[in-house]
Amino acid sequence: MPAPVFEALARGRGGVTAVNLLRGGQLSKRMLMLRALRQTAEGLSEERTAEAAYRGLLELNRRDRAAWREVMLYPYLDEGLTRTLTALEQGLPADLRWLEQVTADPGRRAWQRVTADCDGRELDLRLADQGPFREAHGHELAAPLTAEQTEEWTQALGAAWTVLVRRHPWHAEAIAAGLSTLVPLLPNPDGTEVSSAARRAFGAIAASLPDDPVLLALTLVHEFLHVQLGALIDLLPLHGPPTSARYHAPWRPDLRPAGALLQGTYAHLGVTDFWRTELAAGTGGERARREYATWREHTETAAGTLLESGELLPVGRRFVTELREAVRGRTLSA
Repeated sequence: MPAPVFEALARGRGGVTAVNLLRGGQLSKRMLMLRALRQTAEGLSEERTAEAAYRGLLELNRRDRAAWREVMLYPYLDEGLTRTLTALEQGLPADLRWLEQVTADPGRRAWQRVTADCDGRELDLRLADQGPFREAHGHELAAPLTAEQTEEWTQALGAAWTVLVRRHPWHAEAIAAGLSTLVPLLPNPDGTEVSSAARRAFGAIAASLPDDPVLLALTLVHEFLHVQLGALIDLLPLHGPPTSARYHAPWRPDLRPAGALLQGTYAHLGVTDFWRTELAAGTGGERARREYATWREHTETAAGTLLESGELLPVGRRFVTELREAVRGRTLSA
């Protein structure tokens, strides 16, 4: 990865160039996983389906590159392949009907398409309200959407997209380039919003529907930074193997392993940036001032903890050093 792109990504503003590089890495990773599945399934009852999927995708790549990319970028392909490979390696049976379904329906015709446009910039998403592996997001999934609920999401995303395009264009560009799918979630039992990015679901996030377009815009920024970091780590491991050590995360009551703390720190770099921009634009009022101050302090503290942990690889130290400098440098006067 070119140094300027790496540094921009570390500062939370990798943009379209970084997203395209990360997507390329995901395509390579997923093809390697399909090859591994083909080899692992040899001599097993799953061999025929695995072989057919592998050869079918090779043929599709030769015949229609765009269609191949659409199949390979199905967000939950990575999650499904990981679970399948794990089962086979443990001597357990694996149901591969999901893989047949994905390769047969790359357009995910059952998902509702939502588009939003602001000042000529378009967001094109699928609302994934059914299908396998969405539970990887770790929260309660909403039931399949009614027409009325789909319209509510359409209106909400349109309003959030306007916030991003007009006040956070660098985040809007990255999101438009790399976010393809949103999984609707139910809110918490107390009515508060919930959102998630799954580690093996490049291109997807999950969220409940907030009433405030600013909060939905923030959710898109926050969760898509998680997505980008996960894809970067697939290309460039930033920390060593998991250890038993746990660290304080200022935004959580429990101690976290280094990898989880890194994810949270990076996502909250985006939160800090978001509220700083809202405050500078004069649109956030006292809420923006309070949120900016809180998340700037929390993110800088967590970055320092990571740098002192001894768990970062040299490239990870470079990444977190750039991250911390971004937090320190983005004052209201900058």
